[in-house]
Amino acid sequence: MYIGTTLTNFIIETQRQFEGATGEFTGLLNDIAVACKKISDLVNKGDLVGVLGTAGSENVQGEQQKKLDVISNDIFIEALAHNGHVAALASEEMDDVYHLSEEAHRGKYLVLFDPLDGSSNIDVNVSVGTIFSILKAPAGIKNPRKEDFLKAGTEQVAAGYCVYGPSTMMVLTTGTGTNMFTLDRDFGEFLLTHSNVQIPEDTQEFAINASNMRFWEPPVKRYIDECLQGKDGPRGKDFNMRWIASMVAEVHRILTRGGVFMYPLDSKVKAKGQGGKLRLMYEANPMAFLVEQAGGACTTGRERMMTLSPEDIHQRVPVVLGSRNEVERVTEYHR
Repeated sequence: MYIGTTLTNFIIETQRQFEGATGEFTGLLNDIAVACKKISDLVNKGDLVGVLGTAGSENVQGEQQKKLDVISNDIFIEALAHNGHVAALASEEMDDVYHLSEEAHRGKYLVLFDPLDGSSNIDVNVSVGTIFSILKAPAGIKNPRKEDFLKAGTEQVAAGYCVYGPSTMMVLTTGTGTNMFTLDRDFGEFLLTHSNVQIPEDTQEFAINASNMRFWEPPVKRYIDECLQGKDGPRGKDFNMRWIASMVAEVHRILTRGGVFMYPLDSKVKAKGQGGKLRLMYEANPMAFLVEQAGGACTTGRERMMTLSPEDIHQRVPVVLGSRNEVERVTEYHR
């Protein structure tokens, strides 16, 4: 594909590679693009249209919802639930699966999404984003249940995110590489700007929430200590630390120039009875798909992320992703 190809044309050309393609997948990705454009517009306008601040409610994880969390969730449902491309939806912001109306036509796909990742940053004008994962819907089931969404990351048909920063970009994989599209606001279309993105295997940059240092497990402490020792330590080179507290922004930086992102299991998370901080189905699996397709790696610190067998649609996991050699080092330390 040439630089400047529209997202729609890119999807059509990609779908032609699959025998028996009907165009439904193209329609679904166009629906997602429409939702992301609407959210981008609201994020861009912010307080001008009164969408900042808290909503006075909590999501299923007990986290305080921002107004834009709720609005973005509604936008995604409105964009995806009425065009006959999906059989059901699941969102980080909803307790249960979203079922279509009785009269709505059912499509071939299931979509899981985090409508506004990093929303704690929205009031301070820091980049946020939307993450999505697409699975095949089970045949012959009118209203898929939670169990029908519980598939390993390796079974994803496609995954991506949209980052709302100085420019709005959609990053997408359908299993044949990772590509980036930038929204041309005058044209109203996402245009291909980075084709077949590759993450450098080595890096001198890591991202972790250092305020949790006292809760880290020994393998994580060892890795970070070695990075901080720089040229004088066993790594023999200096490292820089980054932390944005928005997974979309962190992964976008890594896809652009390399690095390693870590949200490891720690004693504080364990004390809450959680298996990690980030959501397997809405965050970890789609990001793992994108990163692996770009030559990187993603693990829980102990095993490959995309081979996990999900137990719940809101399951949490530890995450280590980015430049392959660094991720493998952290994983080896855990072993």
